[in-house]
Amino acid sequence: MVAQSNVPIDDEGHFLQPNRIKARKGADFPVVTDKEVDLMDVAPNQIASIAASLIPFLEHDDANRALMGSNMMRQAVPLVTSEAPIVGTGIEKDMISDSRIQIVAEGDGEVVFADATKIQIKYERTEDEILASFAPEVTTYTLPRYQMVAGIFDIMNHITEQYFSNTDDNTSDYLAEGLMRSLVTASRAAVANPTDYEARSNIMWTATWALNTLVGCGKTQDWEVHMIGQAVGAVTDATHGMTLSAVALPYYRLIMPYGLEKFARFATNVWGIDTAGKTNEELAAAGLNAMENWMREIGCVMSIRELGADESSLDAIADATLTMTGGYRTLTRAEVLNVLRKSLAAK
Repeated sequence: MVAQSNVPIDDEGHFLQPNRIKARKGADFPVVTDKEVDLMDVAPNQIASIAASLIPFLEHDDANRALMGSNMMRQAVPLVTSEAPIVGTGIEKDMISDSRIQIVAEGDGEVVFADATKIQIKYERTEDEILASFAPEVTTYTLPRYQMVAGIFDIMNHITEQYFSNTDDNTSDYLAEGLMRSLVTASRAAVANPTDYEARSNIMWTATWALNTLVGCGKTQDWEVHMIGQAVGAVTDATHGMTLSAVALPYYRLIMPYGLEKFARFATNVWGIDTAGKTNEELAAAGLNAMENWMREIGCVMSIRELGADESSLDAIADATLTMTGGYRTLTRAEVLNVLRKSLAAK
């Protein structure tokens, strides 16, 4: 139990209101007594995460807007030609260098080549450094396959989060189905040959449509996989796209009966499952099985155990999970735990 840093205390560090202390525990913010407090925050200054601090003019008193903005900033699509933001907050450079998850140049030099698969830099070196070094003149940095696959599934999940909602005949769903088919085709080609420029450019083009909310027009939208996945990431510090892949199938299999017609349509229009002799239940299940086969084929993480979670992590993850109301079912805490246990048991 952690007390807030602005709780009133006297000169000797004793709480002035020992029976009414604002605190936090996991995702909850109870009012407790001093006997329940274990730790106390040092300062109240940080009101936003690193992701949120990149958003100019962020309204700190609108939690929903700040959360969605933070998620969008974390999952922003890289530009083909990068540009500095017109309006920035000043923390962009520090975030990249301090995160240690991006390629950072080791010194002054020239970028001589860059595409979706690699960056080549020719560093400035003195004659003595050139003479004494066995390193090549040009240093090459490549994108790990793991990160590429994580990005691919994040794109897929952005589409399915918007697709698996509503029951009306919506043009947005037809667009989503085409994007998912394109992504499946391009992902297979890119995994088989990481230098396939056409495949990788199609993946990025699909990402643009997946993230720009076009396929969410006229939809209530779900986003529960993201909520569970982000809670997994908060506990394990795992790669975002892989936290989504680890919980997506257990979640979709749980809610499938509540959106059966859409899941059957997903099977037919995205995965090409033959409808002959099949009930909607059989079609829906076959569609999710086809999705699972594709995920395993390209190398997605299928279990939160692979990300460092175990049975002792589940309560903390469940406590940190926000429940959304736009999909086919609003989960109870017990159902969130069910999804997590199914993922934990996956092979």
